[in-house]
Amino acid sequence: MVSMKDIAEKCGVSVATVSKALNNHSDIGAATKNKIQKSADEMGYLPNAAARTLKTNRTYSIGVLFVDDANSGLTHQYFSRVLEAFKVQAERQGYDITFINTNIGNKRMTYYEHCRYRNMDGVVIACVDFDNPDVLELVNSDVPVVTIDHIFNNCTAVISDNVKGIEDLVQYIYDKGHRKIAYIHGQDYSSVTKDRLTSFYRKIEQLGLTIPDEYILEAIYLDTVSTAERTAELLSLEEPPTCIIYPDDTALIGGMNKIMEKGLRIPDDISIAGYDGTRTSQILSPKITTIKQDAENIGKQAALRLITLIEKPKTTLIERVVVGGTVVEGDSVKQLPQ
Repeated sequence: MVSMKDIAEKCGVSVATVSKALNNHSDIGAATKNKIQKSADEMGYLPNAAARTLKTNRTYSIGVLFVDDANSGLTHQYFSRVLEAFKVQAERQGYDITFINTNIGNKRMTYYEHCRYRNMDGVVIACVDFDNPDVLELVNSDVPVVTIDHIFNNCTAVISDNVKGIEDLVQYIYDKGHRKIAYIHGQDYSSVTKDRLTSFYRKIEQLGLTIPDEYILEAIYLDTVSTAERTAELLSLEEPPTCIIYPDDTALIGGMNKIMEKGLRIPDDISIAGYDGTRTSQILSPKITTIKQDAENIGKQAALRLITLIEKPKTTLIERVVVGGTVVEGDSVKQLPQ
């Protein structure tokens, strides 16, 4: 194993200088620092984890709290992309990732107790019941926390721009000539749903449209069964919508199947639109019009913000980082005469 002494001999400097360079101290010249860091990389130097922990009082371990209602785990196409980007950025900065839960062996503990048990430096929280007492205990603890797609006053949050996302999607559908637009949204306790639903109503009002209450229905994120049921309700109306917006691209598949089961064609007989911009949405036939969330940037920003909070707690502000998305124009929304 390569040591700092080996690097010092190669570069013709002292071990102390190597230590300063590898720890990015400012009291050595840039040229010397770059030379030492380059040599360390070329020689395959890895810092001693135990020594680094003693010196910095950090374990370089970050917890990930992720529990979704659909029990999709890392098959969740949106959050798997978010967490992969988070992992890549965290590892690039020298941190390991561990998923946290409420069970260690046969012992039940809270999320906060798990963090303390593993001595984690910080936690990113994504896709959980944010009203859960165990989650609130962690958020209000001394552990640095960054949340994804949820806002607490005392935590930095990285969120997708759900307000503009739905606004842009409704505008696109309106420009295609649709005036009877239904929205099957996710669970109404979710802050993501609240933002999207408020944005939907606001945009509908701006466009001068009147949407009947029966056009607005609730389903479960990622759940094809509930969206199939809600779709059947919409299709049975005396005046059914010409376009249905679904809570996400996966849940949309349930609605798509129900439409085809009824002998209807997409988009000739009815149009549909999704949300998330998953790979699946673009291999379906027809390709789905959807909002592509910038999952990679959301994950990266969450890692950057959390690590800054861990390493510079006295100078890091609590902030809200909003990451925009884009409309992906598929073939699932028909152009109607205007």
